[in-house]
Amino acid sequence: MPPPRRNNDESVMQTVMPAVMSVFKLATPRAQIRTLLLAVLCIVVMGGCALDEEPADFSFLNIEPETIDPGRLSGQAGGRIALSIFEGLTYRDARTLAPVPGMARSWDISPDGRTYTFHLREARWTDGRPVTSGDFQFAWTRLLDPLTAARYGNMLFDVVNARAFNAGKLTDPTQLGLRCLDDQTFQVELEAPVAYFLDLCAFYPLLPVPRWQVETHGDAWIRPKNIVTNGPFRLVDWQISRRIRMQRNPEYWNADQVQLNVVDALPGDYINGNFNRYTSGLLDWIDASGVPLTVVDALRDRPDFHTAPYFNTYFYRFNVTRPPLDDVRVRKALYHAVDSRAITEYVMRAGQEPAHSLIPPGLPGYSEVQLSGYDPDRARQLLAEAGFADGDGFPEVELLFNTSEAHKQVAEVIQQQWKRTLGIEVKLVNQEWKVYLANTKALEYDISRGGWIGDYLDPNTFLDMWLSGSGNNRTGFASEAYDDLIARARFATDPNERMQLLRQCEEIITQEECIILPIYYYVVTNMYDASRWEGLTPNLVNGIDLRSVRRKAGPL
Repeated sequence: MPPPRRNNDESVMQTVMPAVMSVFKLATPRAQIRTLLLAVLCIVVMGGCALDEEPADFSFLNIEPETIDPGRLSGQAGGRIALSIFEGLTYRDARTLAPVPGMARSWDISPDGRTYTFHLREARWTDGRPVTSGDFQFAWTRLLDPLTAARYGNMLFDVVNARAFNAGKLTDPTQLGLRCLDDQTFQVELEAPVAYFLDLCAFYPLLPVPRWQVETHGDAWIRPKNIVTNGPFRLVDWQISRRIRMQRNPEYWNADQVQLNVVDALPGDYINGNFNRYTSGLLDWIDASGVPLTVVDALRDRPDFHTAPYFNTYFYRFNVTRPPLDDVRVRKALYHAVDSRAITEYVMRAGQEPAHSLIPPGLPGYSEVQLSGYDPDRARQLLAEAGFADGDGFPEVELLFNTSEAHKQVAEVIQQQWKRTLGIEVKLVNQEWKVYLANTKALEYDISRGGWIGDYLDPNTFLDMWLSGSGNNRTGFASEAYDDLIARARFATDPNERMQLLRQCEEIITQEECIILPIYYYVVTNMYDASRWEGLTPNLVNGIDLRSVRRKAGPL
């Protein structure tokens, strides 16, 4: 079990000592004595400052987010923070993930399922202003505004006139199906029934944002000195590459149920050190996919190692605009040359399963796609048909992945599989998270690592991101036929027909066009001491609801 967490004096040593030693090596003996005395003074002063600061009640590992602006972020790292400091109309129950009342105390749904009327509770922002229906109208309109360039604008495409507004064909926001009947009543009119709409309302792109701060400070509105929030916690500090600090929000409508007072999200590069930071007590919770793979086998028997199914698929995406990957035969050859079972059994080893589809199994009412998978002979035949028999003349392509020991090892295995089966050379390129995101978004890659955590428990969450122009597409793939199927599924009133249409969509992107290469289904692997903490049970989306996290009674 991890020992109790230490305070910040370790970071003081890490800050002071490298500078001291660089001076010490160049100094005369007498100067060395003065340098050491100065170092001791600095450590005392800086350490005193650190010790005077209120220690965190709970610290968890989190990749440094690209942003925490709900309208612009895309990714779990920023989403975890945003969902802790903001609250939507609904939020997900920590145990069941079912949407429950948040800022909306209740709602009415019209008989045709197209109109939702939300009744807001009396709640306040951290600056004391009341939370109103206009805050949601502004945030959702901003999400759809083409000038925002939101990656998740499509989440609201079912709202009346939303697509036209997002495309710039309609410029009057009052024509959107978003109405403030009064300050406490927000009405949403949809073009078609959306079975998962209340779940969407709990998703971070649909969180409210404070208009007065956004318009006053522009992009800087999310800085700690400017940000105003309405969730269970408020942002008090963000030191890049060091920590994000959140504090219990006394203005939150349900503040009495929030037990943690101070929470730190500490960044990690997922290469090394995170497991040591956990075992030394500097972290209370980590995503164990970040621990060294060499110790995974030893972790399985630890009582603080927790696994669960995960609504998440690991895949490679192809840039279909770049030769030779613009040839579907090349893409299919690369797919059939990958032995995913070797990766799950000999590299990952934590219970992951080889992927036979993009959408993870187990969704009620959905018939899973069954891809044929590893087939070396078929792979060589397809590559020959594309003009690269035995790899002759095949140009060097690059495989891009973000910094992670696991991503690196998977890439190395697949690199060797492609060389052994197809006779081709693939160069591995490792980039830090933010650079990797920027380059995949700009299509500055050949093949890149990808992964997708379902935003809500429905096949559509894995499929609508491949729509033409979607901010999360990042492959260059665009198909009117695909877009039409997604649209038809939106308006389908028969659940069976809707699922069949969505299955056709999955077949297009995996079997027919092969724009992605599914590799394995993740499992949630968390490390935390269940004897010390409640409210951290792993869930399908690997989320942490800080509202429900509390220390168990008893000695530390």
